[in-house]
Amino acid sequence: MTVGQSPLVPWLYILPALILIVGIIYVGIGYTGWVSTLDWNGIDPTTRSVGIGNYVELVGDPVFWAAIGHFVVFAIVTILVQMALGLLMAILLGGNAVLGRPVYKVLLFIPVVLAPAAVATAFRSIMSPDGALNDLLGAVGIPAGSIAWLADPHIAVYSLAAINIWQWTGLSFLLYQAALSQIDQNLFEASAIDGATGWQTFWYVLLPQLSGTHATLALTGVIGALKTFDIVYLTTGGGPGHATEFVTTYIYSEVVEQFHAGYSAALSIVLLVLALLLTAVQIRVYHFGED
Repeated sequence: MTVGQSPLVPWLYILPALILIVGIIYVGIGYTGWVSTLDWNGIDPTTRSVGIGNYVELVGDPVFWAAIGHFVVFAIVTILVQMALGLLMAILLGGNAVLGRPVYKVLLFIPVVLAPAAVATAFRSIMSPDGALNDLLGAVGIPAGSIAWLADPHIAVYSLAAINIWQWTGLSFLLYQAALSQIDQNLFEASAIDGATGWQTFWYVLLPQLSGTHATLALTGVIGALKTFDIVYLTTGGGPGHATEFVTTYIYSEVVEQFHAGYSAALSIVLLVLALLLTAVQIRVYHFGED
């Protein structure tokens, strides 16, 4: 701070960020928490306090628990497959022997920057019973018939996971590629001198060096799975029969279609708490692994 400068000047620089964080985010969370204690349709000026009634109802709500189950399946499948494919492509495209590497890299990353609305619209057509996916499977000799990938309650969640994997694997590839470029190549030379096989080098040398990237992708993957809405809403709408319902789509349905503002607010608070808990657990596990 220069001589004669008011001690309030530094605070003026961070005031816009404080207004945004405190005035919008934290105040919004507090307001949502208050609404969650009400029996309110979100429109009428009169409200009725029910205390923790909405949370009690939520505990016994089978749709809510089904949505949690869908999130767990979706998160596990998408995170593991995206990380595996991203790492595989980063390794394959890491050598100079591959011709046209820049082209492959661009093609891998293009889906990441596409609008979810465009992706959902395209895959809704591709995965329809008479869509291109069934035609392709039939052309290569796989008798797919007229599988309704997004309408069959037994496979719809996995179909949504496949869409998410297609769109976000490029991000995993990009992060792994950056991490691989920072690894000391002497480690691989030393393992080769010690007689390690390719698999041993991969498992005991390469993977541990990428632990930070693993943790980052797992954390962002869990948060992204919790926030998943647009792809689900624009393809299945949470159906058929809540078979692809996520907490986010359930919140939307309750507040916009059913006018249960209080209950949807309770769902939002639970979603926030769940995200914070999962984030804290992952960060703790990561630091414990480092220790």
